[in-house]
Amino acid sequence: MLSLKEKDRPIIRKLLAAGCCARCVLRFCCMGTSSSYKQAYEGIHKELLTFIGEENSQQSHDASGHTDDPPNKRMKMEDAISTDTSEEPKTDLDICPVCLGVLQDFCDQTFVKQVSDAVKKEQYVFESLVLTVSLPAQLSVREQSCWLHVKQEVRDKSMCLGKDDVIQVKDAFKWAIQGKIGKELGAAVLANSQFEVGVGFAHPQTEEDCHFLATTCPDCFKPTKNKASIFTRMAVVKALEKISDENFKRHYPCPPKKPSAKCTALDTTCLHTSVFTAGRYNKYSRELPQTPWVIDGERRMDGSVEELIAAPLLSSFRADGFNFSSSGREDVDVRTLGTGRPFAVELLNPHRVKFNRTEIKQLQETINQSSDKIRVRDLQIVTREATSRMKEGEEEKTKSYSALIWTEKAISDTDLEFLENMKNLKIAQKTPLRVLHRRPLAVRQRVIHSISATYLDTHHFTLKLCTQAGTYIKEFVHGDFGRTKPNLCDLMKTDTDILELDVESVDIDWPPAIPD
Repeated sequence: MLSLKEKDRPIIRKLLAAGCCARCVLRFCCMGTSSSYKQAYEGIHKELLTFIGEENSQQSHDASGHTDDPPNKRMKMEDAISTDTSEEPKTDLDICPVCLGVLQDFCDQTFVKQVSDAVKKEQYVFESLVLTVSLPAQLSVREQSCWLHVKQEVRDKSMCLGKDDVIQVKDAFKWAIQGKIGKELGAAVLANSQFEVGVGFAHPQTEEDCHFLATTCPDCFKPTKNKASIFTRMAVVKALEKISDENFKRHYPCPPKKPSAKCTALDTTCLHTSVFTAGRYNKYSRELPQTPWVIDGERRMDGSVEELIAAPLLSSFRADGFNFSSSGREDVDVRTLGTGRPFAVELLNPHRVKFNRTEIKQLQETINQSSDKIRVRDLQIVTREATSRMKEGEEEKTKSYSALIWTEKAISDTDLEFLENMKNLKIAQKTPLRVLHRRPLAVRQRVIHSISATYLDTHHFTLKLCTQAGTYIKEFVHGDFGRTKPNLCDLMKTDTDILELDVESVDIDWPPAIPD
C-alpha cells in the first residue's frame, strides 16, 4: 500500500491529467520510501486511480450537487487495467513527459537482466556494487515545467511543495531497480562500494528541449573540447537556477508537452576504483631505465623497471592500465642496491582486487623470476592514502651512494684524507643540463651529510656519500660546468669524473617490511 495523504489528491489528479507516469506522480507527492518505487508499475498506477476514485466518489455525494473538477477521463480509460502486479505492464504506455520513459520502461526484470548480463560479461570479481545513473539534461527542464504546473494548484490549496522536496528521477530509478540488479548478480548494493555499475540514457530531443535556455542564459553554456553538446546537465541546472518562473513559462510549456520518443538506454559500464600495490625494488643492470626511455618518439632501450614490475601485476589484477611512482629515480646506468627503492603502482580498473598473503608472495616471485635485472621485496596492497607517505618529507630523507671516481691528476691516499672531515657540506645546484628539458630551471640547496673515500690507484678511488634526497651526485662530482658549487673538482683541485654509481640505500621507512 502507498502511504498517500489527503494533500496528495489534487497533485495526483493534475499530474495524471498531464500524462505523467505513476512513479513520477509518487515523486511529486514526495514519496520518500524506496519500497513504493519497487512495486510493479501497474500496481502503483491502479492504486493511484483508486485513491482518486475515492475522492470522486465523495465529491459526487456532496450536498451542493457538483464537484470542484470534472471526472478524470484518464481514469475511465484505465478502468480495465489488470490487477496483476507481479510484472511491469506489457502494453505500450504513453511516454511520460517528465521522465521520458525512464521510470516506465526501464524498471522491469527485462532491463535488470540486460544490465546484469553486461556486467557478467566483463568478468569482474566483486562482493558489492554501487549503481550510478546518467540522465539526459532536458529531464531537469521538464521537471521544472511540471513543478511550475502543480505549483499554483498547491498554492491555491494553501499547501507547501518546494522544488527540492520532489524526489529526483535518479533516486526513484535506483530505488526501483538497484535491489533487483544486486539480487541478479549476487552482490550487496552499497553506497560506498568500490565497484561501480553505470547505467545511462539518451534522448534525441535534448537540444530541442534545452535550446531556449541558451538564448535566455547564454553565459551558462560554453563550448568545450570534450563535450559533444553544450547542454550538459550541470549547465542546464545552472541556467534553470537563474531563469525566473515567468520567463521560463514564456519560453516553455507548462505542463511539458508529450514527447515523440522515449529515452534509449546506453551501454552499461563497469568501473572498479584503483588498487594500489607497493614494495621496494633493486636494480642490478646499468642498461635499464626506470621508465620507458623514448627520445623524439623513438625508443632507445628495451624494457624498464616499471614495465618489469607492472606486467605481472596487470595480468594478475586484470587491470586496464597502471601508474608507476617511486621515491626518486636512478639514471639508466645506476644500480640500486641495499634494501632497494620504495615504489607504488596504481592499477586502473582492476577486475580482481582480493589476494591473500600467499598469492601476493607468489606474485612477487613471478616478478623476480621474470628478469635478473631487478628484484622486488615487501610487495603488498596498500591504500591510496598510504602512498602519500612515500613522498612526504622526501627532501628531508637521506640517501647513500657509492661511486667509482677518476681523477685527471695523479693522487695518493693522503690526498683523500681531508674528505673524511667534511660533515654537512652545503652545496647549490642549478638544474643539471642533462635534465633541463624536463625539469624547471632552479637553484636547489642540498646537504651532503658525510663523505668517505677509499684509495684504489693513482687515478681512481671509491667515494661514499650520505646526502639529502634530491642531490645530483654526478653533478657534484664533475661540477656540471660550474652549475654545482662547491663540487669535487673544486675540493680536490683537479678534474674528476664519475665512472660508476650505485644507490646503496634510500632511507624511507615505507612500505612496512614483510618478514620472509
